[in-house]
Amino acid sequence: MAKQNVAEQCVDILVRAGVKRLYGVVGDSLNPVVDAVRRHDGIEWIHVRHEETAAFAAGAEAQITGRLGACAGSSGPGNLHLINGLYDAHRSMAPVLAIASHIPSGEIGLGYFQETHPDQLFRECSHYSELISNARQMPRLLQTAIQNAIGCSGVSVVALPGDIAAQPASAKTIEHALVTSLPSVRPGDAEIDKLVRMIDEADRVTLFCGSGTAGAHAEVMEFAELIKSPVGHALRGKEWIQYDNPFDVGMSGLLGYGAAYEATHECDLLILLGTDFPYNAFLPDDVKIAQVDVRPEHLGRRSKLDLAVWGDVRETLRCLTPRVRAKSDRRFLDKMLKKHADALEGVVKAYTRKVEKHMPIHPEYVASVLDELADDDAVFTVDTGMCNVWAARYLSPNGRRRIIGSFSHGSMANALPQAIGAQFTDRDRQVVSMSGDGGFSMLMGDFLTLVQYDLPVKVVLFNNSALGMVELEMLVAGLPSHGTTNVNPDFAAVARAAGAYGVRVEKPKQLAGALKDAFRHKGPALVDVVTDPNALSIPPKISAEMVTGFALSASKIVLDGGVGRMLQMARSNLRNVPRP
Repeated sequence: MAKQNVAEQCVDILVRAGVKRLYGVVGDSLNPVVDAVRRHDGIEWIHVRHEETAAFAAGAEAQITGRLGACAGSSGPGNLHLINGLYDAHRSMAPVLAIASHIPSGEIGLGYFQETHPDQLFRECSHYSELISNARQMPRLLQTAIQNAIGCSGVSVVALPGDIAAQPASAKTIEHALVTSLPSVRPGDAEIDKLVRMIDEADRVTLFCGSGTAGAHAEVMEFAELIKSPVGHALRGKEWIQYDNPFDVGMSGLLGYGAAYEATHECDLLILLGTDFPYNAFLPDDVKIAQVDVRPEHLGRRSKLDLAVWGDVRETLRCLTPRVRAKSDRRFLDKMLKKHADALEGVVKAYTRKVEKHMPIHPEYVASVLDELADDDAVFTVDTGMCNVWAARYLSPNGRRRIIGSFSHGSMANALPQAIGAQFTDRDRQVVSMSGDGGFSMLMGDFLTLVQYDLPVKVVLFNNSALGMVELEMLVAGLPSHGTTNVNPDFAAVARAAGAYGVRVEKPKQLAGALKDAFRHKGPALVDVVTDPNALSIPPKISAEMVTGFALSASKIVLDGGVGRMLQMARSNLRNVPRP
């Protein structure tokens, strides 16, 4: 039996770590790795059209499955294309291993063709980034990279020169046990004691939840009932905490709605649960704040804390609930529930007024119909920009649906690549890419990846022929919009020319039928919906100083516009409020 080479050894270790697919674009220095994948039954090479897509897809797969995702790029320009998707995965805390193949090892530092220094370039978007300079490093270095990616919930990068990848491995791989899941982290007794005292002493407590509440829905609901607390959430907490929540007061931040802002500012004690909510201007500075997070580096970096609790949300609440004194006074909770319902009643008019006849089509209407027709376990991938607004307002989580976007990194063009990664995990699960025309056209080449692999992703294209969020930013800053207009083709015709199902929708009455037909189609499909470019959801009070990129830094009332089925939930919750 022939001796393994380094590339084969690398692939063996990846398979043992649970990697099912390696996304990338083949080329020169990466060829030994791709050939090793070709000859291994336990892993598949996924050929995409752009390496940025590879990194986004690997990150989405990791977020859906909880397993290690992997991607690869060839030397120089090839692996540099990975960097944006890797930044997104890292900031989304998705475990991803990237193989950055490198120029011949003997030429490093001599200005060789395509020379870069990937072990240095990727350090800012990874927990671990190292160069393999000889074959003897391979087993331990790759295993260390994997354990950093999984254990620290982020990206690791291994730079591998092509000549070393083709060399004989120095020894048979030592099958060390690999980290494949995260531990539960319980806070220390001293912090639990302090938090119990703070909660017992407070009359009005609000919980504000982020993605760290994943898997802790039952514990959050039980705790909120015990202390009669309103529950708000950040965008990344929406899918985990909004559903089946009689304490829901909506979302705070740029895309916020309802009474979340008031609930976080009118309480005595605000408890941040598993959130690294970036917009500190939406957090109060005159109430007591306690923060619970499994990542200690997140504690206190957004607001001044009265108590920092290092632990995961579920374990922390399991410690707290038996010890905290039950509260009987519901006045604060009921007041916030009423404010929440009133706020939603006030903005829903923008959605309900003759939208079924409005042309160009209201994007709110598109999102609402999509929410009603999509499967109960659908995965939605959401482009940055105005699609974030419509997803935040109209997609209804239920504990089975997933909503993935570039919510921390804020990159354009993320939705289609993330849909690719999500669909590969389960071809029978409905995956819907909510794409803007700007984001879709940026990485449109990878629509061909859907066709090549017959992935049944459904692309719902919100086509307003503009960079809508950028127009909003310019408008708020007092600038005329410039450079934001897109001259677009008939995207449905492009989809059909590529070999997929494509339909263009220009009238509201065509929308539901077009979506149903696309969902019934067994392969990839694109629904090109011509939407109103003036639907920008402008906040009623705002100044130029409030805008920096995607972030509004100070606004109490945000984004006027419809809220879809969330109003129904708020009305339902309001029925629990006692009448005088």
